Amino acid sequence: MKKLALMLLPVPLSMLAPVAQAQSSVTLYGVIDEAFQFVHNADADGNNLYRMQGGNLQGSRWGLKGAEDLGGGLKAIFQLESGFDINSGVSEQGGRLFGRQAFVGLTHQQYGTITLGRQYDPVVDMVQPLTADNYWGSTFTTPGDVDNNDNSSRTNNAIKYLSPQFAGFQIEGMYAFGGVAGATGSQQTWSAAASYVTGPFSIAAGYVRMYNANSTIPRLNWTSSSDGTFDGGFQNLAYETAKWVGIGSVALQYVAGPFTFGGRYSNAQYKADAQSLFPSNQRYNVAAGFVNYALTPASLIGVGYTWTHSAGDTSATYNQVSLGGDYNLSKRTDVYLVGAWQHANGTQRVPTATGSILTTAVASVADYGLNGSSSSQIMVSLGIRHKF
Repeated sequence: MKKLALMLLPVPLSMLAPVAQAQSSVTLYGVIDEAFQFVHNADADGNNLYRMQGGNLQGSRWGLKGAEDLGGGLKAIFQLESGFDINSGVSEQGGRLFGRQAFVGLTHQQYGTITLGRQYDPVVDMVQPLTADNYWGSTFTTPGDVDNNDNSSRTNNAIKYLSPQFAGFQIEGMYAFGGVAGATGSQQTWSAAASYVTGPFSIAAGYVRMYNANSTIPRLNWTSSSDGTFDGGFQNLAYETAKWVGIGSVALQYVAGPFTFGGRYSNAQYKADAQSLFPSNQRYNVAAGFVNYALTPASLIGVGYTWTHSAGDTSATYNQVSLGGDYNLSKRTDVYLVGAWQHANGTQRVPTATGSILTTAVASVADYGLNGSSSSQIMVSLGIRHKF
């Protein structure tokens, strides 16, 4: 009886630990990116700017991700990711604790992956990795990030499915609930994308549509399951009262020895309705290309060009040339130098206290939100990035 009683005693957690560790894992990770930045023609008076600026190649972040083996090839997965400003320590993404990502789901090697929570849309997942932004960050991306190439937007309340890869093909779809009773379409987001990889060649394409809140009176801002793309310069700030924003993107990439060649095209549309504070639909066509060259296994240089043209409500053209160099001091730490020159012409719409007005287009490199006083702007960043 004494032996039986001993067998029935609770097992200490310390004795179970090796079994739990064999079946599940949790990883702490992060990125810290900081630079000294110079901007020529940084404000409405044409002044130069010298400052510390984080998140140039990658947004600074920390996160937790994990998986639990459920048996039969099925795993439970999760990821929580928090963005922060290295120079002030405050949370990014509107002050959210896990504003970059927060999801839980199931994955199976044969059937694919389904995740639920705050996530990137499929266009970001599949198309963005083939663009210059994946290597060089914001300095190589679209003015104002009007087409979300720099991942300005994330989506709440989202259900996303990623298929297994079959003969090089893979698809992904997402739907996000608006959460408005009696108005299913209000604030909803949906998106789909597909990719194909064969040897050194990769191509991906996708579409995302983000809906603003339904309204019977003029809207004053953007309220949606998706954050929207309104964190950049004057290029699209006047369109946050749109009924919906739709973005179609395609990108391709080819690797030849030390060279990587890439090109992309996107079309972003901002739909006006009777409650919008702008008169007609706005469209942006974006064409961009880049070339990277690996000087050594530890060093990379790149050049990129981005052409952005607006039509419909305004007519403006933004030409941007970007240069970059990166050197790895170790597997986790690198130093970089990136810069861009942008020239703007035509007209753009800018927000005011009572609505918006048309003005002469001014330069604003990438999506830093620094609107100059004239048609040209230069930005240079010298920085260091550490990953853990």
